[in-house]
Amino acid sequence: MSIDFGRTAQDYAVHRAGFPPSLFSRLAALGIGLPGQNIVDLGTGTGSLARGFALRGSLVVGIDPAEALLEQAIQMDVNAQVSVDYRVGRAEKTGLPSASADVVSAGQCWHWFDRPAAAQEAARILKPDGILLIAHFDWLPLKGNLVAATEALILAHNPKWAMAAGTGLYPQWLVDLGEADYHHIQTFSYDETVPYTHEAWRGRIRASAGVAASLAAEQVLAFDQDLARLLHEDFPLDPQPIPHRVFVVTARHPLSS
Repeated sequence: MSIDFGRTAQDYAVHRAGFPPSLFSRLAALGIGLPGQNIVDLGTGTGSLARGFALRGSLVVGIDPAEALLEQAIQMDVNAQVSVDYRVGRAEKTGLPSASADVVSAGQCWHWFDRPAAAQEAARILKPDGILLIAHFDWLPLKGNLVAATEALILAHNPKWAMAAGTGLYPQWLVDLGEADYHHIQTFSYDETVPYTHEAWRGRIRASAGVAASLAAEQVLAFDQDLARLLHEDFPLDPQPIPHRVFVVTARHPLSS
């Protein structure tokens, strides 16, 4: 299934909940996202991680292959009165100087990369004492909730979508980093509820891989109409509380002590 998040750029920027402030506070306690740190954010999209770090005084370069998403990121940065150096590029070949980053981050995107190549490239651009951070902020499908019903609807319209029934946990990333010789690998997770209005939830789902990033425009419209009907008939509370899980992996550069 071909995925192009550039087609979702507007909905992605307006309706997709970014990483919560609580995450940046927890990362700061681990020495990540500090003032003056040089951070490279791979697969930056609309800049949720990059902007959060920049707001805390880090010097951030954001890399993404989708120029349309970077255009939205720039506008969001203007609104937030912060600056990030966005560049069109790929996680596997950033073109950045070797040993130039204190932190390399990847938010909600490690699964889209050639993971061994991305781990190798991150090691190349990290300083010898640098940290690789992988972070997720996923909705949680629970029995009877709106997320589970929405995922069932996505599958009805797009049977090839393979990302349903997630737990928000990604143990395979620990294997990836171990095989790439990173060490001091650590993880943590916690849950937060995000309120979504009906309109915002429809926009959030249109911006997902299983809908506008992979379906034709007329298919997206048909899906959105069915989702609007589902919300009206089965989940009339507006806004809806949507459970999410934050999951984080951190690892030290292969050459660090």
